[in-house]
Amino acid sequence: MLIFLDLETTGLESNDTIVSIGIVAVNDGEEEIIYELLNEGKKIPPKASSIHHITNEMIQTQGDFKSSKAYAFLEAHNSVNATLIAHNIKFDLQKLSFSGFEWKGKCIDTLRVTKHLIPECDFFSLQILRYELKLYREEKEPLLAHNALADAQVVKSLYGYLLDLASDDEMCELSFKKVLLQKLEFGKYAGRYIEEIAMSDRAYLEWMLVNITDLDDDLRYSIMSHL
Repeated sequence: MLIFLDLETTGLESNDTIVSIGIVAVNDGEEEIIYELLNEGKKIPPKASSIHHITNEMIQTQGDFKSSKAYAFLEAHNSVNATLIAHNIKFDLQKLSFSGFEWKGKCIDTLRVTKHLIPECDFFSLQILRYELKLYREEKEPLLAHNALADAQVVKSLYGYLLDLASDDEMCELSFKKVLLQKLEFGKYAGRYIEEIAMSDRAYLEWMLVNITDLDDDLRYSIMSHL
């Protein structure tokens, strides 16, 4: 079974919680879809609402993750016979764990796999890849960005694209292998080659390593390699 997953949360910190979950599960050609709003007891700040458009009023009467259909479904299929697929799956696994669920099956991270297989992309966010790789052409109707179910469907499309470049087993392996990135995705040198920056402004990269505590693992690895 393939389980495509996306979560929306109260924020990006370690103590932030899930406010919505989208699942598209595929098994022997049959598809099951789950979308739920959740209330894990933490208020949604305006900044988060401005991204995913979920408000505190919308989750006021909703239950927590462990009482949800999504939890029951994931628990029922929590084995090596199922593969959980998400974009930046490390974040999703952390949030599921914070809500009391530990995934025991296989994993594919479409973010890291894309970095490995299509390094020529300038940016790797799910929505940019949706347009750069023309995944939107498969959509029966336009999907709303930062909606958990819509994003899970985009992850499914991205997985299909990547499947032409690597097998499931190869993607599982690449999902936990660090990527040597060529370019910066943000900051004053966004889109520039890291190797070039290391030669012209080494101090900037050293500053990033020291001062950006939540620096992406692959970016930290790449900066250190180029330095």
